[in-house]
Amino acid sequence: MNLVEHTVEVVVAAGELLRERYDVSARPGSLDEIVRDIHANDDAVLALIKEPLLRARPGSRWAEDELAGGALPPGEWWVVDTAEGNINHVHGMAEWAVTAALVRDNSPVLAVVVLPLTGDVHTAVRGGGAQLNGQPLRVSAKSELGAALVGTGQAKPGEAVEDLHRMGASVTAMLTNALVVRVSVPATMQLIHVAAGRMDAFWQYSDVRSGLLPGALLVAESGGAVTDTHGEPWSLSSKDFLASAPGVHAAVAGVLAAAA
Repeated sequence: MNLVEHTVEVVVAAGELLRERYDVSARPGSLDEIVRDIHANDDAVLALIKEPLLRARPGSRWAEDELAGGALPPGEWWVVDTAEGNINHVHGMAEWAVTAALVRDNSPVLAVVVLPLTGDVHTAVRGGGAQLNGQPLRVSAKSELGAALVGTGQAKPGEAVEDLHRMGASVTAMLTNALVVRVSVPATMQLIHVAAGRMDAFWQYSDVRSGLLPGALLVAESGGAVTDTHGEPWSLSSKDFLASAPGVHAAVAGVLAAAA
């Protein structure tokens, strides 16, 4: 079994555990309940997923904080979100996933995104393309921003006020330029749509690694453009993020720059 197959097997098993914990009628009544349920999901899935992935790459390390950003030390790191969209999961909503990315010297080389409720498995390998359930993914061929479906969203609670103001201004600007604007969480659930050509662009004023790395590789390997919001090459040191179909990338970056 190669590394991609092994990673898919581990992430699918973790997703099945998270699916078993899912309750469509869940309605937490307080912040304390939300935090409790989120941590319970994370702890349960982490116990299943961490050791098998580390064993698959001897010498690799684990990025412990799912909400952390910025560059990692040299070497190989697993950046995993045990419940991407955990806030949706604990409220009985359907937009959540389990994700894993292998990062080598700060560049993603492998990504797996599993949607347990549908069974969809997204994979990407640097230089090897991106697939959904074994079929190649390709970004949209759109060339007009006025025909584009675009999106953004918060990366986490408690973000800096100035970043929230930037986000609000960018949404307003994009509402007058794009066809439709989605504002939702988590980032990965929008990025897989960009990679599949169902959406045309996604941006976020954030550097949260776990929410961006899998989708960044999926979009790039599907033929998309991945930069910061100014159109400069994106890296883990970037402070913000933009992924889109190449035909609308310059227009989206231009709108975001004017809104900043």
